[in-house]
Amino acid sequence: MNPVKRNKPDALWREILLGPVRARTWWATVHLVTGALVSGAGLVLLALLCSSAMLLVTLPLVLALLFPLVWGLARLHRSRFAGLLGQRIEPLPRKPAEGLRERVAAEAFDRSTWRQAGFHVAAGVTETGSALLVAALWSTAFGLLFLSALSLAAPRLLRDTSLLDPSNAQLETALLLLGVFLLFATPWVVRALTALDVAMARALLGPDQAKRLSHRVEVLTESRSAVVDAADAERRRIERDLHDGTQQRLVSLAMNLGMARAMNPDLPEIAEAHEEAKLALAELRDFVRGLHPAVLNDRGLDAALSGIAARSPVPVTLAVDLPARPSPTTEAVAYFVVSEALANAAKHARAGSAEVAVSHVRGVVRVVVTDDGVGGAHPGKGSGLRGLAQRVESIDGTLTVHSPVGGPTTLTAELPCAS
Repeated sequence: MNPVKRNKPDALWREILLGPVRARTWWATVHLVTGALVSGAGLVLLALLCSSAMLLVTLPLVLALLFPLVWGLARLHRSRFAGLLGQRIEPLPRKPAEGLRERVAAEAFDRSTWRQAGFHVAAGVTETGSALLVAALWSTAFGLLFLSALSLAAPRLLRDTSLLDPSNAQLETALLLLGVFLLFATPWVVRALTALDVAMARALLGPDQAKRLSHRVEVLTESRSAVVDAADAERRRIERDLHDGTQQRLVSLAMNLGMARAMNPDLPEIAEAHEEAKLALAELRDFVRGLHPAVLNDRGLDAALSGIAARSPVPVTLAVDLPARPSPTTEAVAYFVVSEALANAAKHARAGSAEVAVSHVRGVVRVVVTDDGVGGAHPGKGSGLRGLAQRVESIDGTLTVHSPVGGPTTLTAELPCAS
């Protein structure tokens, strides 16, 4: 026999017998009673404000008081749920608005405001009814048990006061059983009404699914933007460290080896070391330039792309028309789009010429790179274009590649100006 199934009846009976003495039962009862008081008072205040709104002269004042009242009552209810039941109902943060008119307009068009107002109206009815029902059940249960105990202890007192006829044993037994039944059944009623209250509060006081997802998207977008900015800043730091540290040491080493080579032209080891030092220096410069070119920070995108065009083995026609510098992250992504596109044009497309156009169109930086190579490029066929597409998408940009077999190839990237 399954031990879990065997223990279920015991747990159920233990829950029934201990229900009246459990602390959570009485905290839930207090929750329902206080909810009736808060909801009733809130409903009266809302009714007074709404009735005052019929006088059009006071409408602006009513709106200025209505929305703070709705949010204040909601905050009070959330504190009640958290303090008495341990149920946290977290609202979404409201966007601050400057000025009374802007705040009133923002509250008026916020769905959360009206959902919370609906909760206050509904709770004014349901919580008041729940509190009255629970109070009646507890009072009846304890009253019947008190009368049954009193009939055993002082039957003459009951006969004199006409509260109960002790000679009617069947009535006395029925009242005793009813009192016992209500004593152990009321905690379940309290639990059901509390669960209903919590469900209604989560549905109306908490964020709905659409707004929860929207808020989650905003948080993820902000965190992703912070990660992208942090990665770009880290690349710039590594570039500065390599440029100011390792690269300078290699330059000094190459100069010393060059002087030693001039003084000892007959030693092939020095000549070989000098050539290796120059090769390492060239590779380090290419690596540093690939991380984040210093000219991009100092002189902007136009100068950085001019450097790429000058170093490209394919003749490049460059046109940059930007009214203002975009964000550093957007500049870095645009730079690497052009760098990767020209590298592919020279290495894979076997292009004879290329054109690069950078412009500002409807709030985005548009980068168009065209070459007359053999075509056939696709982001899914190589890691270079796929990685470039991922880098563009990391700042909410789009990358389009049009490259029919035989060419030409046109790569278009649209990047937000502020990322």
